[in-house]
Order: sequence, then C-alpha cells, then structure tokens
Amino acid sequence: MPLLKEVKTEAINNFHRHDKDTGSPEVQISILTTRITQLTEHLRNNKQDQSCRRGLLKMVGQRRRLLTYLRDTRYPSYLEVTERLQLRRK
Repeated sequence: MPLLKEVKTEAINNFHRHDKDTGSPEVQISILTTRITQLTEHLRNNKQDQSCRRGLLKMVGQRRRLLTYLRDTRYPSYLEVTERLQLRRK
C-alpha cells in the first residue's frame, strides 16, 4: 500500500534540508515512519496478512539502520528527528 501523495509530500516538507531534498536520512526516516504507522493500523484489522507483516519488519529494520547512521554522523539532527517523530532512543 503506497502512501498518498499529499501525506508523502507533507512528510518530506517537514524534514527536508532544502527545497529539492527527498533523499536525506531525515526525510527517509520520516517517510518510513508514516508508512510503518499505516501498516500497523492495517495489520490490526488484518491479523493474517503475513506478507504485509514481513514488509513492515523490513521497513522497521531499514528505519533502524538509517537512525543508526544519522546518530553516528549528525547527532543533533538525530535528536531532533527522534524528538519530532516521538521515537525511542537507545
């Protein structure tokens, strides 16, 4: 299930570094977080959808790797992203 264009644009606009930025770690983490919340709601209603569950786990792993990269390279940005998206930090 892809994100709606408006939702994805909003996620990009909240975290972009410049006007044409769509690939920075902050933006990718924001997009993955919105997709993860959408899939979590879907799985609450459709408990037997195992292929969707696998995709969700892959997205969570990808977001975790991006957060680790951001923590190692730009720690202040990592703190801001985790604060704004209300993600737990280790």
